[in-house]
Amino acid sequence: MKRILYILIAAITIGSLLFSCEPVEDRESLDAITLTPATTKFSVTQNPANDHEIIIKNEDPTVIPYWYYVDSKGNELGHSNKGEDKIILPFGGTYKVFYTAYTRGGAVEAAPVSVTVAQNDEAYFSDVRWGLLANRTAGKTWVLNMVRPLEFVDAKYINSTLSPAGWWPLLSEIPWANLENKDWGEITFDLKGGYNVTVIQTNPALGSTQKTTKTGTFNFSFSDQSKNDRLIFNGGIEMLHPNDGTYFSSSFSFTNVRLVELTETTLSFIAIRADGGYLSYHLIAKQ
Repeated sequence: MKRILYILIAAITIGSLLFSCEPVEDRESLDAITLTPATTKFSVTQNPANDHEIIIKNEDPTVIPYWYYVDSKGNELGHSNKGEDKIILPFGGTYKVFYTAYTRGGAVEAAPVSVTVAQNDEAYFSDVRWGLLANRTAGKTWVLNMVRPLEFVDAKYINSTLSPAGWWPLLSEIPWANLENKDWGEITFDLKGGYNVTVIQTNPALGSTQKTTKTGTFNFSFSDQSKNDRLIFNGGIEMLHPNDGTYFSSSFSFTNVRLVELTETTLSFIAIRADGGYLSYHLIAKQ
């Protein structure tokens, strides 16, 4: 299944709406015109038939336009320097579009334009995996399963549907793994206005109960038959885990993990040990 991450919003040129004149190449070729925010000429138009589509248009061919747009939290979602473009906003929420006109005399930024999208694009989020992972806008929280915390698998392991299960021991059977039976924190995903994730991670040092909380965004990359579904974390966020890093090879990253099971109540991901062995860590939905 092709996955288009359009929270990063690709700037798609609308061929039928291009200016008849060529855009200005550089500031030195511009006329020495003095602009103010009030005299800039541009438009931001929301498609009345589909409020997820926003048309941005520079109406002054004597300037070089620059656009960027942010969500309600101020996170920049994308930018463009085209004379005309279409922005796609899959999430419900309020956004601001900023326009800057570059002239020989300098840059002039107009007052931002606010647009409101009523709700998430249900067609875009129709894949059942969005509901399983994040319960869509409602959000969903996961904790580590410390009764049967891990499963030994080989490099050919794909997921619980297409591959046989490995050894899934009780915590008491693996004292060498240094996995304490303690509150390791939790990870919460939601789609309220963006790909939001919050991780409360317990310090992996033996006996420590200290927790750190981080918030950021994630990408969910789908694959055919879930053979290589991945969660990619942004902004310094890591997947919830119970290890201090000494137990893993340098090839494994907790910021980019491969899912091997995702159901209404279970979430499992692959990790690679320092000796090359494969482990599947198990999380369960928080009640």
